[in-house]
Amino acid sequence: MKTNQLKSQTFSLLVLVILLLGAKSYAQQKTEDKPNFLVIVADDMGFSDMGAFGGEISTPNLDKMAEEGTRYTNYYVAPTCSPTRSMLMTGIDNHLVGLGNMYEYPAPNQLNEKGYEGYLTNDVPTVAEILKENGYHTYMAGKWHLGKDKEHIPAAQGFERSFSMLSGSGSYFSFNGPDEDATPNHFVEGETYLNELPKNYYATTTFTNKIISYIDENKEDGKPFFAYLAHQAPHDPLMAPEKYLRKYKGFFDKGWDVLRDDRLENMVKMGILSEKTEMGERLWYVPGFDKLKPASQVVTARKMEVYAAVLDYMDMEIGRLMDYLEKNDLKKNTYIVFFSDNGPDVNDKASTYKKYPATAAANWMAKTYIHGFQNWGRAESFTAYGPSWAQVSTAPFYGFKYTTYDGGIRSPLIVISPHQKNKGSINTEAILHVKDIAPTFLELAGVSQSDLNTSIKMQGKSWVDMLHQRVKSPRTENDYLGTELWNAKSIRKGDWKIVNVPTPIGTGEWQLFNVKNDPGERFDLALENPEKLSELKADWDEYKMENNVILPNRTTYDGMEDKLPPRPPVYAPDFGRGSELIENINTKQ
Repeated sequence: MKTNQLKSQTFSLLVLVILLLGAKSYAQQKTEDKPNFLVIVADDMGFSDMGAFGGEISTPNLDKMAEEGTRYTNYYVAPTCSPTRSMLMTGIDNHLVGLGNMYEYPAPNQLNEKGYEGYLTNDVPTVAEILKENGYHTYMAGKWHLGKDKEHIPAAQGFERSFSMLSGSGSYFSFNGPDEDATPNHFVEGETYLNELPKNYYATTTFTNKIISYIDENKEDGKPFFAYLAHQAPHDPLMAPEKYLRKYKGFFDKGWDVLRDDRLENMVKMGILSEKTEMGERLWYVPGFDKLKPASQVVTARKMEVYAAVLDYMDMEIGRLMDYLEKNDLKKNTYIVFFSDNGPDVNDKASTYKKYPATAAANWMAKTYIHGFQNWGRAESFTAYGPSWAQVSTAPFYGFKYTTYDGGIRSPLIVISPHQKNKGSINTEAILHVKDIAPTFLELAGVSQSDLNTSIKMQGKSWVDMLHQRVKSPRTENDYLGTELWNAKSIRKGDWKIVNVPTPIGTGEWQLFNVKNDPGERFDLALENPEKLSELKADWDEYKMENNVILPNRTTYDGMEDKLPPRPPVYAPDFGRGSELIENINTKQ
């Protein structure tokens, strides 16, 4: 009797093992059918910086990606980094997931308010969490900027392996952060806060090394991966390996005015912009390059040389990652997305601190970083290229990081799909948003949003039909995109856009632009089209209500008029004013 019972149990166990093995084999086969996802984000890179978008900086690897994929010219992000990253991770507006404002600059009336915590809340799952639960490896390397506490770091937000700088910026070579409160800078690998950085640490190289190593560890197990490479480059303080600092010597001596026009001409030739496009208004406090003395021209051009070196080096490391994927037969089944988190930064922090030498911030800056023209770009220097060159990076747009003009929120986007048919194409019709990436990946991975246990649904639009060339855009002419930060506001709807940016950078009033015909946002059509203005203002009211937008009672624009020369009437022909200010900044940093 016992023998028969033992035989029966053995047989049942054998059947169970066979069933389990079969189920595992089936599950693995199903997982292997799913694509990989790779997102690469640059930090503070302008719309026209890379060669594929009209720039003169050497970016052969990004240009190659553009030729292998599709360039999109109407892709929108937030005015600054952490709000953009919160929407990338969730597919939901930043005001609903903790980044209604940046943790560094909260307004008094936003403190302790829901959606303004200053970190990515745990109210909704991240795309990494969802994909991990559905059979994906999840990896992250680079800048995080979405929370420093243990419950908010990448390891707690769905990333199986991660190496990240938690602050918004800092040295490319050490623990030095952007300010005294963030020094030493926080780094984590997995759940471990680091007291020592990897040997020969340089941010761009180390982040690339980490993401490659994470992918490589599990490349043979048949599971797909979601990898997020968040480069620090080219955010200030600009630092590059020594040999790259010599590469662009004399390259920008023609100045920002000529380079802006050159980039616009290149973009028109490429088909990125219409031949009728007019350059956005020059920042009124930036003089013509020819207004500077020859010595000052050479000195200020050095800043752009350093910026170009940082961007060039990032391109080289992206190429190394692409080569790895190619050699390991991983690229053919991988969706690759590249973009910049916001527009270029006009701040020139070291110069600003020099203007206020008695402040604690200036004292900290002086003792922490090395200054002076001869050190620009070297380890532990603090170099930023300022407004003069930022307006080149953002050409042909007006505005910059922090603003809701297109110079602050319109980003270059490259997408490569497996088995892509329309290689090298340029899509100028689709209106896209960073919120779209998460729902796109979920649909491509076969994950239904209706199965997600979350109180807030993803707001982004899936790109799947567009990527498969069934439609030109995931949005109709009645869909709108809303943006707000520091009381800078905008709505983009079809060809139209309303913008309200505080003075002195904006007018402090709603402006109306047809950005298809006028991407430089030069011609305010509010008085000519009151009906369209009213329509988009109603959309703004709806966006504000649905996304818990609490307009701040203090912004970074406060007091700016006292630090800048008076703004002339818009489109005034005399742009020479302010040359003395800029020359002093460029020569005395």
